[in-house]
Amino acid sequence: MPKMKSKKAMTKRFKKTGTGKVKYKRAFKSHIMNKKSPKRVRQLRKKGLVHKTDLKKILIGLQN
Repeated sequence: MPKMKSKKAMTKRFKKTGTGKVKYKRAFKSHIMNKKSPKRVRQLRKKGLVHKTDLKKILIGLQN
């Protein structure tokens, strides 16, 4: 049987941590920043962690 290929779009959007969690870049930080408060922009800088209910689906797509 051939190996399963990983979904390339998912590998660009998600990264696995050492403990097995999955992190991602938050949305709404690419443009039109002047109407967003500094606090909101600052919080968007942080990486988000995928919720445990979605983790299984994403890990299947990230398999190499």
